[in-house]
Amino acid sequence: MTSTDATMFPFASAFQQPVGSPIRELFPYLSRPGMISFAGGYPAASTFDTAAIGQCMAEALASHPAECLQYGATEGVPALREALSRQMGQAGAPTPAERILVTSGSQQGFDFLVRAFVEPGVPVIVEAPTYPAAIQALRLAGARLVPVRADAEGIDTVALDQCLRDCAPAERPRLIYLVPTFANPTGATLSLRRRQEVLRLAAQYELLVIEDDPYGCLAFDGAPPATLLSMANGEPALRDRIIYLGSLSKTVAPGLRIGWMAAHPDVVRRAVLAKQASDLCTPPWIQRAMAAYLDAGHLRGQIARIVAVYRDKRDAMVSALDRELGGRVDYARPGGGMFVWASLPEGVDSTALLREAIEENVLFVPGKAFHVATGQPSPALRLSFATPSVAEIEEGVRRLARALARV
Repeated sequence: MTSTDATMFPFASAFQQPVGSPIRELFPYLSRPGMISFAGGYPAASTFDTAAIGQCMAEALASHPAECLQYGATEGVPALREALSRQMGQAGAPTPAERILVTSGSQQGFDFLVRAFVEPGVPVIVEAPTYPAAIQALRLAGARLVPVRADAEGIDTVALDQCLRDCAPAERPRLIYLVPTFANPTGATLSLRRRQEVLRLAAQYELLVIEDDPYGCLAFDGAPPATLLSMANGEPALRDRIIYLGSLSKTVAPGLRIGWMAAHPDVVRRAVLAKQASDLCTPPWIQRAMAAYLDAGHLRGQIARIVAVYRDKRDAMVSALDRELGGRVDYARPGGGMFVWASLPEGVDSTALLREAIEENVLFVPGKAFHVATGQPSPALRLSFATPSVAEIEEGVRRLARALARV
């Protein structure tokens, strides 16, 4: 009997023919000498605040050795929950610490919500395009994915309204997943008018809104927009319909695996049960260190440094696209975040371009990876400008131009 024999491993139906992350499947190419990658959504390692992080880790262990090295409360170390509560208050969304659950990255928080709300056949609305790991998690849970188109202003709220009106009440989705600010993959930001519409529709149709906000602090051209949670702050019943997911992965460092969920206590309680069955607790040592990091005020300076670096890289990428590919690709200039969403001429599939791009030693993610119907050709491509240097961005776009000339 071989390991490929279907009778050997009685996999659950969702894992019998698994499909992995289309982004991570590109990773083997990263080891190729000279490869320039616009593929992964990784922060620039040069921006990591290693000195302050190291100092906070050392001080946390020295001052609270037993707490740092012992199992901790599943809800999170109280000092970090309080620090996150203060941070959310400063951002216009006052949230008591008891409404906050510390998670091992915001993706874990989303996984807990899927477990709490989604059973096979349950309809869930997602943007088209959207974050592929969200699609993957929902598919594994057996959700019926309901894509609603998005554009440069975020999800199309007219189409969303139509989608909800067209559904029979018993079949109408009760859950919607959004990345409303500097979205992955498009870099788009939901306009104020559409944010107001999303909140109106949430109230009208009793929708629960998962607001995933890993990029919201990375605003290049002015202050970041108000979160949906902060906009609903004055209306308690509406606020309780917003489940907010935050993260330090894009602002401090992803290896710390510190995220959080802010939600109604009933939601937090069920997420706590899911976490107890998952990893018991996020490492207390790291939580203690991040509480000290936030309390010392390091985050504000760290965000300012990252924004300055990424703004320069954004500018380098859009300038290179204009210079090398002007007239051959369309793109939306992002106001923040880590991504440029570009579109090839009509009839050109970005998957075909990827094959030629790999020959030129440059990577990107084809647009179809971000759609529910992943088998459909797409002219779109996601370009991440966070990791490569300005020189690599300029050279990488030149390579893309040579690849496109052969498609």
